[in-house]
Amino acid sequence: MKNIHDGGGKPPFSYPVKVGHISANPVTVHLEANERECADLATLWQVVFVKSLIADLQITRWKKDGVRLKGRVTADIVQSCVVTLDPVESKIDEDFEQIFVPEGSKLARIVTNEAAEMVLDPEGPDLPETFAGDTIDAGVAVAEFAALAIDPYPRKAGVEFATHLEGDEDGTSGRPNPFAALKDWKKD
Repeated sequence: MKNIHDGGGKPPFSYPVKVGHISANPVTVHLEANERECADLATLWQVVFVKSLIADLQITRWKKDGVRLKGRVTADIVQSCVVTLDPVESKIDEDFEQIFVPEGSKLARIVTNEAAEMVLDPEGPDLPETFAGDTIDAGVAVAEFAALAIDPYPRKAGVEFATHLEGDEDGTSGRPNPFAALKDWKKD
């Protein structure tokens, strides 16, 4: 996953991990966004408010040079209802797994068939993400997985879109039909 923050600043939620310090034995990490990070995430995600973002994950070595993040992310956010614009509270609770490999690693190559077409299994694991240097940012990965779980069209409970149709009671809109002039047109 690429960095989700804008420009050269620090990402809103960050937890750098030195790849060289990761062993085959999983390390359990608990991450929790503070008040400033929650405010920055709300801006990034374009939601009204982020009450909390918590992740419990295991970080372990994958193959020779890779790193695997596996865990669960939970968040409480407030969004605007797409119908009424009233605040809507939403909960995120997602399991995730992401593998990171160094840039140029053979493990990051996309599998192709004889016709040089990409072979992707939609139900299979995601392709490994690449990283440069000796650090990955587990906080950025957690924030991205949480962002993917945000409902793009939140609605307040019991609120529905009206079945309003533009037009008069007889079903016409009062405007001339732009195709009416073509109904009498015939080819000779």
